[in-house]
Amino acid sequence: MSTNLTPLFAPEGVVVIGASRQSGKLGAAMARSLASFPGARALVNARRPEPGEGVHASVADAAAQTDGRLDLAVLCVPAAGCADALAEAAAADCRAALVCAGGFGEAGEEGEAHAEALGRVARETGVRLLGPNTSGFFAPHLGLTASFVPAAGQLPAGDIAVVAASGGVNHALAFDLIAAGNGISLGVGLGAGLDITAADVLEHLAGDARTTAVALHLETVPDGPRLVEAVRLVSAVKPVVALVVGRTDVGDFARSHTGALATSWRTTRAALRQAGAVVVDDEREMVDALTALSRIQLRPQPDPGLGLVTAQAGPGLLIADRAGADGIRMPELAATTQTTLRELLPPLTYQRNPVDTGRPAETFARVLVATAMDPQVDLLAVYALTEPDSVDLASAVQDAGLGADSPAVVIVGGLPEDVAEQRARLHKAGIPALTGPASAANAVRALVTHARQRAVPADEAAQESAVSVPSGPLDEDAAKTYLAELGIRAPERVACGSRAEAHYALHLLGGPVAVKVLDAAILHKTEIGGVHLGVRTHEELDAALDAIGADRRYLVEAMAPPGVDLVLGVRRDPVFGPVVLAGLGGTAAEALADVAIRLAPLSAAEAASMPDDLAARALLDGWRGGPQLDRAEFGRVVSAAAAALAASPGTAEIEINPLRLTADGLIALDAVIVPTIPPAQDR
Repeated sequence: MSTNLTPLFAPEGVVVIGASRQSGKLGAAMARSLASFPGARALVNARRPEPGEGVHASVADAAAQTDGRLDLAVLCVPAAGCADALAEAAAADCRAALVCAGGFGEAGEEGEAHAEALGRVARETGVRLLGPNTSGFFAPHLGLTASFVPAAGQLPAGDIAVVAASGGVNHALAFDLIAAGNGISLGVGLGAGLDITAADVLEHLAGDARTTAVALHLETVPDGPRLVEAVRLVSAVKPVVALVVGRTDVGDFARSHTGALATSWRTTRAALRQAGAVVVDDEREMVDALTALSRIQLRPQPDPGLGLVTAQAGPGLLIADRAGADGIRMPELAATTQTTLRELLPPLTYQRNPVDTGRPAETFARVLVATAMDPQVDLLAVYALTEPDSVDLASAVQDAGLGADSPAVVIVGGLPEDVAEQRARLHKAGIPALTGPASAANAVRALVTHARQRAVPADEAAQESAVSVPSGPLDEDAAKTYLAELGIRAPERVACGSRAEAHYALHLLGGPVAVKVLDAAILHKTEIGGVHLGVRTHEELDAALDAIGADRRYLVEAMAPPGVDLVLGVRRDPVFGPVVLAGLGGTAAEALADVAIRLAPLSAAEAASMPDDLAARALLDGWRGGPQLDRAEFGRVVSAAAAALAASPGTAEIEINPLRLTADGLIALDAVIVPTIPPAQDR
């Protein structure tokens, strides 16, 4: 099947199959929307052809009587007729199709049969298929509106592309982007994604010179690795801002704690972020991020500094407060910068960063220059109201030379008509203009995130030293023995086959010890009373063994020193393949879900950055005299576990919970290695 989507998004001609003269019908709406398309156009209605009115009985008739090639067929027929309509279009040399109808996979067995028939025709003919169950797409620069939403034809051309799982979200985002002063290069609603997926459209957009930034909206992911590669391809040349639906849908829990936490929503967001996308939480943040990133970008750097110049203190405080909450550095300005500002501003104004100018005066442009030129400032945010008899903000910003070479975002407040006029002038100059502190903070966060992500070295994880997991079910002792080969330490322990051996182990190790049931089939030992901690005497040992039960194997293990408990898990995600999860361990892992996720394999350097994602990261940095995490050791441990899973196709999951951070480093207190086929099914 062709990977070229030009016949779909830039066709020479379009034919509507199922065109109708009844205004309320889908075929009539599509015909109206496509009326402004300057290329070849044709209408087909096999039941009610009207050749005199340009409505043909078949696609072949339409193609024969149309001046130009009909590349794109827009199918406005019920689900049951779509496969035949697509076959007819393919026979007339159409190379792409848009299917708007619903009633396919979402409509039970009958719908699934329609979907299978439609997909089979697409595969056999090579026609690329968008949909079904979508409101369509639009390419304003071509005058092409293949959408049954009439207002889509009025969208101005621009340089932001929208790729949305939902046709409705495609239109909603496009309208919001326009309201924020942007234009659209391409807007695509994927619908059911029977053939063309987000990855296909992203690959198309990577080479689209008209597009400078991409909005990506996802609900489900059919092929995780391909999506990741497509996002990497695009984000290498232009920003991708991604919004993932599903925050509250945790889906089916896997057997382990790791599976329970690594929900599809979390994993998808982590995968997109790792691939280079700027991941946002809602559509408002997406619009603000795209308004900025489509015009300016910061140079790649791990910790950009933000400078803020505000003509009103209160809004400036809102922006600064949000920057602090987002972890964005606002450095104090250099002494030389402050000296310059003292010469330009009244003495009572704050001049260290933020810079509070008071009511803007004729020196405003020079204040902007001085602040932007400070060696610690990589991005400047400017806030002012459109006050009468005050400085013209757009002119001052342009006079200061702000723009691509001196990145800045401008926040304009005032009456809507005044704000729109200032924003239009700033956007024309390539300077993103926002309307309000919250929007400005969203834009700043996106710009800083984009710079940080591009500063991460794209080194590959070394796998040549990975030691594959031994075959067969592994109990905790065997699992820890294997982890030792990866350089992951565990407390001193003895595996015991009898009560007598357990008593001898207590004699060897001395108290206190942990006593555990040793059985590869038991994944959650605590839940069945199979773990007893702090055992010091032989009497206490007998009580623990009685509680665990006779005819068991036991693990007697030295108690570890106190510390901070983490969880580390690597598992095979059904969509993205091997993934790594790290975060707070024990019951806190499930209660707080404070975790970081990465695709595996990954380098030690990239793994070492995972704790930065945790809300509780301060606990790992010597909080109140506690142990401090050696990031290099942590990165090595995580990378080794990830490489091990990648090298072991017979293993479904490796989990260490807890992985305790102690004064002497990391120690695995419990370990579970789950084979691809669970032991209960292998008997």
